[in-house]
Amino acid sequence: MMAQSVEQARFNMVNQQIRPWEVIDSRVLSLMETLPRDVFVPETYQDLAYADIEIPLGDNCQMMFPRIEARLMQALDLQPSDQVLEVGTGSGYLTACLAQLSQRVVSIEINQDFSESAAQRLDQQSISNVLLKQGDALASPLDEGPFDAIAVTGSVATSEQAEIFRQQLKIGGRLFIVIGTPPVMQAMLITRHQERIFSEEALFETDLTALTNADAPRRFEF
Repeated sequence: MMAQSVEQARFNMVNQQIRPWEVIDSRVLSLMETLPRDVFVPETYQDLAYADIEIPLGDNCQMMFPRIEARLMQALDLQPSDQVLEVGTGSGYLTACLAQLSQRVVSIEINQDFSESAAQRLDQQSISNVLLKQGDALASPLDEGPFDAIAVTGSVATSEQAEIFRQQLKIGGRLFIVIGTPPVMQAMLITRHQERIFSEEALFETDLTALTNADAPRRFEF
């Protein structure tokens, strides 16, 4: 893309996709108007970097719709002092966004190739407040926790599967996670108010690829 067309595409993404999806947080809008999404997109799909699609990354993974990324950030209401966990680094674009809105991001990715590519892209953008880890976030809690906010970029089938993330929240911490099975899932904001007291808010319906190793629920068999 030429520089002018990239800027126009980014402007159109924000005003035609993101604002109509009830995103009113000025910090999120400003960030997505300025951070170059195209540099985080696989070269084959760079012309579609600002389109209203899920961009394939390989290994049955995709970048989320820009509007979903925006709603995620708005829901988490990140503060400059926040310590954030991102589950699923993917391309590194959302990682970069979260890093701009918070003090530090720990991002864990099960696919080593994704993690290595994201590291290069973040370095090119001079984003240094990110710790990239390679591993399975469903296997065990991270040593770097607890966290003020957790962004899970893949879905889980049941609320029980979100428990490992709920327990890594600080008091007052917020978790964005998509729960359910295709074709309709629910994006949820879970807030930890006390040690054993959480609240849950349903944000919107969507359909998101499951986290690797997130077990599907058992179906009743006759």
